[in-house]
Amino acid sequence: MDNIKNTEIKNLEEMAKKIRKGIIEAVYSNHSGHIGGSLSIADILTVLYFKEMNINPKIPAWENRDRLVLSKGHCAPALYSSLANRGYFDVEELKTFRNINSRLQGHPDKKNIPGIDMSTGSLGQGLSSANGMAIAGKMDNKDYRVYCILGDGEIEEGQIWEAAMTSNKYKLDNLCLIVDNNNLQIDGTVKEVMSSYPIDEKFRSFGFEIIKIDGHDIDEIIKAFEVAKNIKGKPTCIIAKTIKGKGVSFMENQVDWHGKAPNEEEYIKAMEELK
Repeated sequence: MDNIKNTEIKNLEEMAKKIRKGIIEAVYSNHSGHIGGSLSIADILTVLYFKEMNINPKIPAWENRDRLVLSKGHCAPALYSSLANRGYFDVEELKTFRNINSRLQGHPDKKNIPGIDMSTGSLGQGLSSANGMAIAGKMDNKDYRVYCILGDGEIEEGQIWEAAMTSNKYKLDNLCLIVDNNNLQIDGTVKEVMSSYPIDEKFRSFGFEIIKIDGHDIDEIIKAFEVAKNIKGKPTCIIAKTIKGKGVSFMENQVDWHGKAPNEEEYIKAMEELK
């Protein structure tokens, strides 16, 4: 059993590298995009799309599918790379990211891209949308789950906390939040800009079950989602400690890589590191 588990984790780690390569490829191709926060959620998205979520790339709008809302929508390169590697569209299409005639625009587009459950980009609004999906699931007696990825800078938005009250009021145990706690946003550290710490105590006070993990440890991520599925009567918030730019040494924990594209030399070096 341990050998099977170790093989599965190794395969997921290799897939996370592919997803990171897709992120680099996408942002480099049109010299535009948000790379740091995309790299920090690559491991989480890998587990969601390649193990955890009940989805079918051949039927993207399947009504019983699990849903994912990428509330931090500027990190679309990570979502697009995950979807492409999962079979929703060709991986080669990642090279068209942010091109004028491409459907892969800078933020997720539900209307034109298969596998996108919510168009996002205006920060702070994703949890409200995820609440709606979770409430609808309960009203329709569906057993799908809703996952919502928030940035730790994004949760400075007041709408997040209004939505958190709603999650608790309706006892949305089919809802799982993931906070990408990489501690950096466009203007600096979270603490410098508008500290949202202690994140765990805040969400706990709003009625959430709290799970804290290393957001780059595949085994921890898997276990966290398993625990979350068994929480009844209230929503869950997984606080994932991550590193902005994870996987590319010169991008790691560097605020400058929030929304900067690599030049040719940096692109080659990054792709070499991810081999």
